[in-house]
Amino acid sequence: MQKTLAAAAALAMLGLPAANAQDWPTRPVTMVIAFAPGGPLDTLARNLQPHLIEVLGQNVIIENVPGGGGTVGSIRVSNATADSHMFTLGSIGTHALGQSMHKKPPYNAVTDFSPVILVADAPQVVLARQDLPANNLKEFAAYAKTNQDKMQHGSGGAGTSSHIGCVLMNQVLGVKITHVPYRGGGPAMQDLLAGRVDYICNYISTALPSHRAKTAKVITTLNKQRVPTLPEVPTAEEQGFKGLEISAWNAIYMPKSATPQQVAKLNAAFNQVLDRPALKQRLEEIGLEVPARERRTPEYLAKFTAEEISRWESPVKASGVQFD
Repeated sequence: MQKTLAAAAALAMLGLPAANAQDWPTRPVTMVIAFAPGGPLDTLARNLQPHLIEVLGQNVIIENVPGGGGTVGSIRVSNATADSHMFTLGSIGTHALGQSMHKKPPYNAVTDFSPVILVADAPQVVLARQDLPANNLKEFAAYAKTNQDKMQHGSGGAGTSSHIGCVLMNQVLGVKITHVPYRGGGPAMQDLLAGRVDYICNYISTALPSHRAKTAKVITTLNKQRVPTLPEVPTAEEQGFKGLEISAWNAIYMPKSATPQQVAKLNAAFNQVLDRPALKQRLEEIGLEVPARERRTPEYLAKFTAEEISRWESPVKASGVQFD
């Protein structure tokens, strides 16, 4: 009896009710999206949400917390208590690129989170306003060199993959284009469709609807191979531009205070969700690829996050993008 009371007291001191270690989640959970509604992460989250609700047996609340290129929402999750019932859908921008853009990063993507699972690989594309007088990357490069002083490219925020993708592309093309950061991919897309910016470098899931509706056009994919959902669009390398391979990704991270049991339960839930044929098909339709099972463990994500930070350190620093 005394040992039981002592264990309960120890859990209480950690801010974690005794039942939660085994029974988590005991109430609705919150999936934090560190960007405004309508962007690629928000789109992915809303496709995952109904499946996750069924598997967890609890409501899943999507909370958009934009600001700071994804840092505001990410910090909120990293500092949450183990009983917060909170996790974030992170990205290459929030958990890899951003680490090399600050002299003093606002958080450590490796040590300040509990990695759960890699949920999607996300090919990127260059999406231009529909009336831009260029239909492929060679024509785009020629137009940009002549008009770079008056062109603008949008992004989901400074330091995001959509920002760095365009910075690297601009370097390869040899142009300097004004960057307009937004509080998420959704607002950036709205201004692109309205013709207020000339192009964005973003997830294919965001670009597909407008490309198919001919309200904007994909100039090229920034992938190693052609994207199955856009087989007619050649890669940058196919169009004569090497060094333009930017593959984004999305992953689930819990607070650093999360217990191993909580991480294991959320990982198992997401694995079950990602194995559903209907969801797999839906994600493929919007240009996302579900990773193989062996790439969907907490251990893999921990190693992968560290490797991605290292992989992008030199390109980010070479881009000249630096905060602080």
